[in-house]
Parts: sequence; C-alpha cells; structure tokens
Amino acid sequence: MEKKISILVVDDDPGMRETMLDILDAVGYDAAAAEDGYRAIEMIREKAYDFALMDIKMPKINGVETFKEVKEIRPSTRVVMMTGYSVEDLVKEALEEGAYGIIYKPLDIQKIVDLIEKAEKGCFILVVDDDPATCETLKDVLQEKSYKVGVAHSGKEAIQFAKENDIDIIFIDVKMPVLNGLEIYLAIKEVNPNMTAVMMTGYREETAELVEEALKRAAYTCIYKPFDTDKVIALVEKIREERRKKAFKKSRQGWWL
Repeated sequence: MEKKISILVVDDDPGMRETMLDILDAVGYDAAAAEDGYRAIEMIREKAYDFALMDIKMPKINGVETFKEVKEIRPSTRVVMMTGYSVEDLVKEALEEGAYGIIYKPLDIQKIVDLIEKAEKGCFILVVDDDPATCETLKDVLQEKSYKVGVAHSGKEAIQFAKENDIDIIFIDVKMPVLNGLEIYLAIKEVNPNMTAVMMTGYREETAELVEEALKRAAYTCIYKPFDTDKVIALVEKIREERRKKAFKKSRQGWWL
C-alpha cells in the first residue's frame, strides 16, 4: 500500500485548521494540526512529517522561529509558510532560512496541492551529451542528491524528451553531432521557456562562439570538462534557489520548485 503524504497544519485560527484538515483529508493526505508553534515542535519531534504548512504570524512564537526549530529537529520536513498579512521582513527571513515556499491567504487549495505534488516529484534535470560516460557520471552524482534525472544522447532525443516532460534544469553539451548544443537549447527553449540551461563543453576555444551566443540567449552559464562534481551540485542548488526567488517575485499567490 502506498504511503500517504503526511502534512502538519500549524495555525492559531481554529477555523482555518479545521478547514485545512477537512480538505487535505479529502484529497487523500495524512493531515494533522497544531494550534501554535510550540505544539508543532512537539509533534515534529514525535513524527517525521513530509510537509508543514505554517502560519507566519502566530502568538507565543511566530512561524519563522518555529520553522528554525523544526529545521533542527527534522531537516527533511519541507516547510511552506502561510500569511494573510504584510510581513515582508518575516517572509524574507523565512526564505533566507530555506523555507520551501510562501503562500498567501485566502488560500488557493489547488495551488497547495500542486505545490505538494511538484515537491514530491522533485527537481527534474535532463543531461544531453553524446558521450555515455558523461551522462552516467552526471546522472549518478545528481541522483545521489535525490534529483530526478533523464539523459539524452542526441538533439532529436532531447527535444522529444522536453516535449514529454516538465524539465527544470538542463545540461547540454555544446559539441554534438547533427544538432549542436546551441540549436538543441533554442529548440527546447521554445517548448519550455521556463527551464534553466547550463551549457557544457570540453572544447573551450572551438565552441567559444556557440557558448557566447547561448549565453546571449539566456543560457545560465557554461561549465567546462572535466567537471568538479561538488561544484556541479552547488550550481544546481544555486539555480534552484534563484528559481524559487524569481517565482516568488513574479507571483504573490505562491511559489515553489
């Protein structure tokens, strides 16, 4: 039997807690509630919840301070902050502390469900390279960090993959047969303009013009072979953080990655 996603709702408003529990239970989640931050901390100690939906403005201890405690106890619990007030300082602090997302009241339940489902799917990364060894190396390194990874060995395969899957980040080798990396990038950008592209090459001088053009067309950066795998992971984490902040600025109705 598939394990239900567990969610803790933390809000001092009894009506909000009851409404949220009813809806989340109806959707099929394993939902529980806490009336304040201190109770939430106790419950997190007792159980490893997958998510916590936490009101920012609460008496006794606010949501951000509660989140800091939760992060120490259960770093795997993804915390989404909720607010119906103008508390930008607390929102900023929550983001800096690593909150998974911010949603604004009145809550849109479908946005919450979409957020949870996207979080469960994780960040989807595509590696495009005609060298199988490079694909396998990046795939292994990224999967160790729990990222979902796909590989493509040709431009045609990569473009088809992008049409069938919602890619967040793509690593593209610049020097490819038939379609080069720039052509692949531009074709995939037409399909998914919101993905973030990282160009790759082991031929710095030979591919310089293609790399420059890709960067002009909004590719994020170019990395050079052989890779430092720790730097690749750090790059992915940096991109994810910037994507979260960008989405937050774009819409005050909720943001995630």
